[in-house]
Amino acid sequence: MRSNITLIGMPGAGKSTIGIILAKNLSLGFIDTDVLIQINRQQSLQHLLDSGGHLYLRRIEEEEICKLNLSRHVIATGGSAAYSEKAMRHLAQSSHIIFLQVSFDELLRRIRNFESRGIAKAPEQTFEELFAERQTLYQRYAEITIPCDGLNQDEIADRIAAELWPLRLYSDSGVPL
Repeated sequence: MRSNITLIGMPGAGKSTIGIILAKNLSLGFIDTDVLIQINRQQSLQHLLDSGGHLYLRRIEEEEICKLNLSRHVIATGGSAAYSEKAMRHLAQSSHIIFLQVSFDELLRRIRNFESRGIAKAPEQTFEELFAERQTLYQRYAEITIPCDGLNQDEIADRIAAELWPLRLYSDSGVPL
């Protein structure tokens, strides 16, 4: 049984914040794979990018995700997790995969630290090009897509829970089975 909820989407989509709210509301554990990478590698994502490049960071992300063996957790992935078919297959075995869909303009309003955030993109690639490239990947792996523009974090968490209800992940009281 898939007892995890995995959030995918662009940097700035709110995966970490919404993941914490969702985990709290549904009495689930929470893990952020970006934080997991930083803990296990003892380096910031930006340092890993600077020292090895975007493909190196994506490879590390795949390794860390494929090591996960969790149940009853909300998993907030890094924005580039969807580049790894292996990692996404691993997550799909134990998770309902939710795409937090945020428009490009909204992301520009939210993100202030493009240069230091640790975004795994090719050096010559613009954020807009990265956005367009990743939308197809997120849609490929998403079981459920949540349009997030115009909603606050609590509303998004509530929509995710409502979408999962028909999948029988939760009992009548809202407590995970």
